Amino acid sequence: MDIPPLAGKIAVLSLGALPLSYALNHVSALSYPLGVVLMSALILGLFFLAIYSLSRGDIYYDPLYAVFAVFAFTSVVDLLIALQEDGYTSGFMEFYTKEGEPYLRTAHGIFICYWDGIVHYLLYLAMAGAIRKRKRYRNLGLYWLGSFIMSILVFLPGNILGKYSSETRPAFFLTIPYVLVPCWAGLRVFNQTQAPTCCTSNMVQEEQRKGLLQRPVDLGLIIYLVFAAFFTLFRGLVVLDCPMDACFVYIYQYEPYLRDPVAYPKVQMLANMFYVLPFYGLAAYALIFPGCSWLPDWTLVFAGAIGQAQFSHMGASMHLRTPFTYRVPEDAWTCFFVSNLLYALGPQLLACRCLWWPAFFLRPPPGSPAHHKKQH
Repeated sequence: MDIPPLAGKIAVLSLGALPLSYALNHVSALSYPLGVVLMSALILGLFFLAIYSLSRGDIYYDPLYAVFAVFAFTSVVDLLIALQEDGYTSGFMEFYTKEGEPYLRTAHGIFICYWDGIVHYLLYLAMAGAIRKRKRYRNLGLYWLGSFIMSILVFLPGNILGKYSSETRPAFFLTIPYVLVPCWAGLRVFNQTQAPTCCTSNMVQEEQRKGLLQRPVDLGLIIYLVFAAFFTLFRGLVVLDCPMDACFVYIYQYEPYLRDPVAYPKVQMLANMFYVLPFYGLAAYALIFPGCSWLPDWTLVFAGAIGQAQFSHMGASMHLRTPFTYRVPEDAWTCFFVSNLLYALGPQLLACRCLWWPAFFLRPPPGSPAHHKKQH
């Protein structure tokens, strides 16, 4: 997969968030929740108009260019919030975390901001750069889509159901377009044509004739998926307060953050159990039976989702903003870190396998033994 050049114009414009947020932090009108939401909407609207006037041709070619430009700006804002809450900067976004979205000051909120400010920001610049160069960015878009959806899927219910539910401010309604626009963007990304593969019909037939024992990488991935599925189910049962001694031992010794009343970890584990767990079963099936052409796309979506989820979960579990009783004990750091890191890396390796050697997942050509096997 070729990585397109980053969009320099959007990078320069998005960095305007630094002086702008510093100036707005000293505006007295922004000490009120309604003032925060109105000013935020105004700034985003003006930023969109600036992008439209400067890059009209790119937007006509692909409207997602404007979406990625605006989201790149918000990513810089999120990075400022995270750096400020961790004490690396000051004087930038105090007004927003105080009167706009106070739940961003939680450990989970801080790490969501870090991920958005670094990973999503680079993805936005790369995808916008691809549009400027008229190149494909479907794979990057699918990874971003999974990451973004998982972030929203956990963050919004966690805000509504957790201990910060009583502190919902008008700025919360800015998340409505922040959810709807990526849904539209995701449909456009999925509808883009796939990049042509270099696999010939003979290569596809030869690869799909191999048994599982002749494909040691796939065998290893299936073994990983089985263990990951059990790990996902186990943590889901922990969150559901399943009366098992092993659950209580695990939660108190290795992941006490699952008991944190902020609700984000509980929502995260339930999302894993209801969405990630079925995907692991389907992925294992696709690694056994050839011709499951849907797997490469969905591995990218779930790789982004699990990468974002594990980054936020691992970071928040050890962050100082998490109360001491819910932080991972120091004597359990190694076990916690290794198990959760493996849980995050597996889907990334699965996505790489599907992208680099896709022949096994391509639809078998008519007349091949694999084709007849799929028909019957």
